[in-house]
Amino acid sequence: QVQLVESGGKLVQAGGSLRLSCVASGRTFSTYGMGWFRQAPGTEREFAAAINRNGGITSYANSVKGRFTISRDNAKNTVYLQMNSLKPEDTAVYYCAASPSGPLSTAQLAHEYPYWGQGTQVTVSS
Repeated sequence: QVQLVESGGKLVQAGGSLRLSCVASGRTFSTYGMGWFRQAPGTEREFAAAINRNGGITSYANSVKGRFTISRDNAKNTVYLQMNSLKPEDTAVYYCAASPSGPLSTAQLAHEYPYWGQGTQVTVSS
């Protein structure tokens, strides 16, 4: 089992940048694929980005491709989401999640992730 704690969310102006961090507990972080999801008020949680166990494979939602970058540091049990060129429509609670998937997997469906953090609020003002 793994516990996840996100940080880094805040209010930022459109066009700005932000980096989210998610620290995992336990000694098995490198055995999990990691993902970032987001949920705006009144909407369903949606996939943003995912990274496989060793960080060599990534995938992105079309809405964030080219602007967001997911990365991980297995020595620090941490996954990051670098967000550039932020837009007001990026406003949401951002969640990191862990999936005990295969070594090459970058899962994009929420039900593939049994472990979730509590979320961090990102607000982008226009």
